Amino acid sequence: MADELKWYVAHTYSGYENTVAVSIEQAVENRNMHDLIAEVTIPLETVTEITDSGPKTVERKVFPGYVLVKMIMTDETWHLVRNIRGVTGFVGAANKAIPLTEEEIAALGVEKREVVVAYKVGDSVKITDGALATFIGTVEELDTERGKVRVVVSMFGRETPVELELDQVETI
Repeated sequence: MADELKWYVAHTYSGYENTVAVSIEQAVENRNMHDLIAEVTIPLETVTEITDSGPKTVERKVFPGYVLVKMIMTDETWHLVRNIRGVTGFVGAANKAIPLTEEEIAALGVEKREVVVAYKVGDSVKITDGALATFIGTVEELDTERGKVRVVVSMFGRETPVELELDQVETI
């Protein structure tokens, strides 16, 4: 049944996102529908604002007026979410909600996928793909959130840093 869980976007009145999210979670709890509606989230980004009193870090909504709901779409779940005060509808055509694609979910960063690599900073690695395939270098920096690794390779007697995808290198 977990394979049928998909992310849907509920449109809300601007400024009501938090109220709507809490109301959906309470309705799910009251009706014991955890198996049908798994998660409710509001995409947020952390922004540093420069004010007169200095820099201040705040969380800002990425899409004001929208709440993401991971659920199995049935008539019951559609009506539950749609009838929450502050919800104006689902994103989609007419009365048919359209789920987000895997690419959209990844771009939004809604579901964090943990990346495990077999190497760490300082390890010697072999480049397996791209123009520098078969070159050997040393890992200088790992950025698992972006899926990038910086490897220093020796080309023409000079140390040159190269940014690659995580799957373009392997341990020796």
